[in-house]
Amino acid sequence: MAQHTLIDRSRSRPLTSRASRRVSSWDRWAAGHLQRSIQAAGVRVELWDGSSLYDGSAPAVGDLVFHDRLALVGLIVNPELYFGEAYMAGRLDVRGRLEAVVEALSRLPAPVTTWHHRLAAALALPNSLAGSRNNVHQHYDLGNDFYALWLDAELLYTCAYFASPDQTLEQAQTAKLELVCRKLQLRPGELVVEAGCGWGALALYMARQYGVSVKAFNISREQIAFARDRARREGLAGQVEFIEDDYRNVGGRCDAFASIGMLEHVGLRHFHSLATVLKRVVRRDGGRGLLHFIGRDASRPLNPWIRRRIFPGAYPPTLAEVTTGVLAPAGMSVVDVENLRLHYARTLSHWADRFATARNQVRAQYGDEFPRAWELYLAGSQAAFAAGWMQLFQIVFAPRESAPPSWTRPRPPEVTP
Repeated sequence: MAQHTLIDRSRSRPLTSRASRRVSSWDRWAAGHLQRSIQAAGVRVELWDGSSLYDGSAPAVGDLVFHDRLALVGLIVNPELYFGEAYMAGRLDVRGRLEAVVEALSRLPAPVTTWHHRLAAALALPNSLAGSRNNVHQHYDLGNDFYALWLDAELLYTCAYFASPDQTLEQAQTAKLELVCRKLQLRPGELVVEAGCGWGALALYMARQYGVSVKAFNISREQIAFARDRARREGLAGQVEFIEDDYRNVGGRCDAFASIGMLEHVGLRHFHSLATVLKRVVRRDGGRGLLHFIGRDASRPLNPWIRRRIFPGAYPPTLAEVTTGVLAPAGMSVVDVENLRLHYARTLSHWADRFATARNQVRAQYGDEFPRAWELYLAGSQAAFAAGWMQLFQIVFAPRESAPPSWTRPRPPEVTP
C-alpha cells in the first residue's frame, strides 16, 4: 500500500496576519472541544503553533494539523462540510496515513441529523434532464486521460469483485463483469438495455462474451465518444449501440436491463421515473434486470462536501427506498440481493494507490487543490465502506408474474491466474 503522508510544508499556505497566527485562549478551547469529540478515534489535534491537548495513552493513529483559525472554526461549525474544504485548501493537513486517519474518524458514531442536513435537503435541486446532464458533466467529463491515470485498462469506475484477495484490480473488474452477466443469465441473441454505461466496458463484454445485442445509454459526451470509438475498433459496433441520452428516454422492449453505478445519481424525487422506464421496457415474460448501486442501511443525505465538490446531485438510497420507490411501482419482484461493500473498500484502496502514483501528473494539470480533493474523496469513500456507513448492493429483479432467471445464485467467476 502507498503511504499517503500529506504534510507538505513547502507548499504555499493561506496568508494570515500575525494576530491570527497567535494561539488564543478561544483557539485552545475550540481545539480541546474538537479533541474530546474525536478522542475515541485516537486522532490527535495539533494547532498551528505545534501545541496539542491530546492525552491518549496510546500513540495516535495520526494527526489533524491545523494551519489557521479559519480551519478550526469550520470544523467546529460544520465538520462534514468544512473538513473537506479545509483539507482541499491546505488549511488542514493529515500527518500519517490518510486512509487510516479518515477510517478511524469514520468509525465514530454518526452525527445526528442537524439543520445543515435539513437545509441541504431543502435546497437540493432535483435531477431534472438538464440538471442531471450538468451534474454528470462536472464529474465524468473531467477528461478520459485523467481517469486513465488511475483506473484499470477497461476504465471501469464501479466496484470490482475480488473472488480472491490476491486478485489484481484488472482481474477483479473482469470478475465483476462476469458476475453481472451470470446473474442476468444472458443468452445469445437477446437484447440488453444498459442505463449509465460509463466508458462501455460492460456493454462490450456482454456482446463479446455472451452474444447479446446492447443498447447502452449515457449522458456523458466524453464517455460516449470513447465507447463508440472502442466499439468500432473492436468490431462490435453492429452489436452495441451507444446512445447519448437520459435513462428516462429509454424505449422499446428488452430481455434484460442493467444499471451499474447509475441509481445513486437518480435521486429519490425521480425514482418514479426509473420505475416507469422499467415497467415500460423490461419484458413481462422472461425479462429480468440488475441494479448495482451505492446505498445505505438508513436514510441519510450524502456527505455535503462530496455533494459540493465531487458528486453533485447524488444520493445513496436504502434497500427499502429502492424496493418501494422503484421496483414495486414497476411491478418487479426482488430475486436476489448481495452486499459487496468490502469489495468496494478494496477497489477504492487500489484506486487510491494508483492515484497517489499519478498525483504529480494530476497536480501539474489541475493545480494544488484538485488532487487534494480527490485523494480525500477516495480515502473517505474507502473508509465509509470499510466502516459500514456505505453499502454496495446488487439487486436482481424480474416481473412478479415471471419466473426468476435462475433457481440459485450463479457460482462466482473463477479466479483468473
